[in-house]
Amino acid sequence: MSAGGESVMEFLSSVLPAPGNSRVDDERFQRPLVTLTFAQSLDGKIAGKGGKQLILSGRESMLMTHWMRTKHDAILVGIGTALNDDPQLNSRHIPEHERPSHLPRPVILDASLRLRPDCKLLRNYQEGKGRRPWVICDANLDPDYTGRKSTLENAGARVKRTSSGFIVIPDLLESLYNYGIKTLMVEGGAAVVGSFLAESARAKPNTIIDTLIITIAPTLVGDEGVGYGKGLSTEQTPSLKHIQTKIMGQDVVIVGAL
Repeated sequence: MSAGGESVMEFLSSVLPAPGNSRVDDERFQRPLVTLTFAQSLDGKIAGKGGKQLILSGRESMLMTHWMRTKHDAILVGIGTALNDDPQLNSRHIPEHERPSHLPRPVILDASLRLRPDCKLLRNYQEGKGRRPWVICDANLDPDYTGRKSTLENAGARVKRTSSGFIVIPDLLESLYNYGIKTLMVEGGAAVVGSFLAESARAKPNTIIDTLIITIAPTLVGDEGVGYGKGLSTEQTPSLKHIQTKIMGQDVVIVGAL
């Protein structure tokens, strides 16, 4: 492993639960360990106008994110991120000779099944370069549900409906745990980040988020950019215990526990 890779792995080992951690295997919790992570600008924006993708992370922190993905069973994003960014949610930035064999499971929150059947996640699965994506939808969809479900499943997705109707985070986490997901990395976008933060504050003392990792890039986006705290009141903002701050290239990475 290169010196850069060793440094990143040492950092992640100090802030993420290790395999075999008693909390990971403790069935009393009935939910995965959750790492919420995202990159933001100095003025707190994580996307451009209308949710347009912004490349905020520098090379070093992007590599950290890709290593972090290999330490989780699944990666979760919302449908807005899936449509705007067309992400791959893999570890392609890790040098091939260092890349672990483990690939995380992509999970997309897509209440109305708007995911495109030709998206990169499904193309990667078809080509044997990624795991089958799970698409979580609302159980109370309109009659078009069957057709959209078939289209996505024919493209390789596995569509899972929520048992309680709307997608409710505690129920979602319990379902993912029952599907075998013990560690979950939540990458965004803004609505998903805000929802997890609000739910974590509401669920006190049994928090929803275990580790929060924020990469802060030395750039300003402006008022048209999309932030993640809109609509969050003081009561909906969970308290944060600082764990570690690290400089990675041009970026600052802050790790906290909720």
